[in-house]
Amino acid sequence: MQQTPIPYLFLRGGTSRGPYFNRSDLPEDRETLAEVLLAVVGSGHPLNIDGIGGGAAVTTKVAMLSRSNDPYADVDYFFAQVSVEDRTVDFKPTCGNILSGVGPAALEMGLVAPTGDRTSVRVLSVNTGARVEAVVETPGGKVRYDGTAAIDGVPGTAAPIYLNFMDVVGSSTGALLPTGAARDVIDGIEVTCMDVAMPMAIARAADFGLTGHETVAELDANRAFYARMEPIRIEAGKRMGMGDVSNSVTPKFGLLAEPRAGGTIAARYFMPKSCHPTMAVTGSQCLASCVLTPGTVAEGLFVPPQGQPALVVIEHPSGTIEVTVDYQTGADGFRLRSAGLLRTARLLAGGVVYVPGAVWRGKHGA
Repeated sequence: MQQTPIPYLFLRGGTSRGPYFNRSDLPEDRETLAEVLLAVVGSGHPLNIDGIGGGAAVTTKVAMLSRSNDPYADVDYFFAQVSVEDRTVDFKPTCGNILSGVGPAALEMGLVAPTGDRTSVRVLSVNTGARVEAVVETPGGKVRYDGTAAIDGVPGTAAPIYLNFMDVVGSSTGALLPTGAARDVIDGIEVTCMDVAMPMAIARAADFGLTGHETVAELDANRAFYARMEPIRIEAGKRMGMGDVSNSVTPKFGLLAEPRAGGTIAARYFMPKSCHPTMAVTGSQCLASCVLTPGTVAEGLFVPPQGQPALVVIEHPSGTIEVTVDYQTGADGFRLRSAGLLRTARLLAGGVVYVPGAVWRGKHGA
């Protein structure tokens, strides 16, 4: 049987990369869609040797775009996290790094028309309902990729992309603190269960006998830590009302520690079976909110940032990420208005990617 070609763009978005599709070019039903994405990535092999994945969770991500019917948005962004080895596809989370490439991809696909030297692309995250404004440089009506903006975890510089996130509190669970408490104790470990852009279980590194400044390689080699962490994450998911999360990548897990390089706080972010080489955009918003919310596990680890909006600088394995948080605190607790980040993206390739005809024969059964 012949293979099925599917048009795609291949972009680096922030510190992740993957294929970006027009949603209309893919199967409508989730079961077939999952099989197609597994074939595209090559899930089931540590190197994704039979697909275009990169053998790491940050390189097996997929974005699917379409024109939006939402009154706010120009584009709907549907995200999928494809596993490296165990042939699973998780449609529950979103990814802020891959979202960095949504504006450029939407412009390249013709889903949005440029409006001047800068184009604002309003994005609706289908997975979580979050609204995001992505500001992309488009001089002469073309997406600019070269520039002077740098982000830790990516070599060189590129054109800046400004992301402004709204409506991200309770994106998955409906509440900032889904358990109703700023701290829970799970298996003897104090944990803050928080849902801002990404539901997370957050703990102090020291409570696991760690410094919080270990390298990614050191953490991933510490299987005793993962064996201790995973049951806590699963129980946190239950307490957050997310059900059995043993086969889901959410909630993600985070560790906090005192900063060493002039940042607000140090953090390690888990995906959750491996440590993120840098920091997730969605995770950074949740961790920044944890820093600013009274009573969480972050208390005592940092000097409170000054000013409003607050600039929270998170130290991660490859450097830092800055989150500008517009918020207020009062009798009703922490309220986040918006979170802003600077990211970059680059178009790497485009054309068609092939999947076996036995997996999917295309829209018209070709």
